[in-house]
Amino acid sequence: MIPTISITTRPGRKIGRTVAHSGKPVIAPLRKQFSVLVWFSYIWITLIVLLAIFAPALPIPSYDEIAGPGRQAPSLSEPFALWLGTDAVGRSLMSRLIFGAQISLVVGTCAAAIGVTVGMFLGLIAGYFRGGVDWVITLIADVVLSFPVLVLLLAITAIFSPSIWVLLVGLAVSSIPTFTRLTRANTMAWASRDFVRAAKNMGASSSRILVREILPNVVPSIAAYLPLVIAALIVAEGSLSFLGLGVPPPTPSWGGMINAGAAVLRAQPYMTFVPAAVLFLTVFALNQAGEHLRQRFDRGA
Repeated sequence: MIPTISITTRPGRKIGRTVAHSGKPVIAPLRKQFSVLVWFSYIWITLIVLLAIFAPALPIPSYDEIAGPGRQAPSLSEPFALWLGTDAVGRSLMSRLIFGAQISLVVGTCAAAIGVTVGMFLGLIAGYFRGGVDWVITLIADVVLSFPVLVLLLAITAIFSPSIWVLLVGLAVSSIPTFTRLTRANTMAWASRDFVRAAKNMGASSSRILVREILPNVVPSIAAYLPLVIAALIVAEGSLSFLGLGVPPPTPSWGGMINAGAAVLRAQPYMTFVPAAVLFLTVFALNQAGEHLRQRFDRGA
């Protein structure tokens, strides 16, 4: 009989170790934790992205086309385009949700991409060179962060005419300081490691150290945080569209659909709850995915 030793690593979690007759311990592999929420989040994000990409090829009418009688309640007995009902003028809510996903995902993803690119560049410079450069970049980031995001976006959209490009630039500007501070903190920690000091002693240039030594270690932490920022930017875009300062109609957006349904909330609550549920599930899925990526890939400093 082979004896088994259980080692407790934390409350409620044990690692079984089997000791063979040869005297060599055999460590049993740890079971990977299965999270239903994480799987649901990745499936939902994939579904939304695929629907947004292949929206023109789906059997649904255009987002501005009359598909049925106005304010028709959701029903699965209707054609696919009318499963979620129609709005006040008879346009398919299914169609407007799918085409609206294009606006939310493109604006959120592109703004986050601009923010992470500029923020990482500034954060690497500030965290590595320190001194006056660090002081100036940190000061600018703190000034931008001192403004509430929604107030800053309202000011930008009030100065310029609301459009996708104005939203994109405004959301990108609001996300740059966050990535700058996060990259700066990680860069300062990695810059003090022995392998960076060794590269300096061997005569490596600052640009080579930043690109070859520090950047690969900073990217996982930033990439794990990226879905959380995209979720926040989608909420910000929805908030502006709800206030009438987002994408101008008839181009659909989830926030604009919630605003349109709010006027008839008592009579046709589905016109508000359907886009609100899609927005909630998308943001929730992005948050879950970001937390999962953080736990798996964030190396920490």
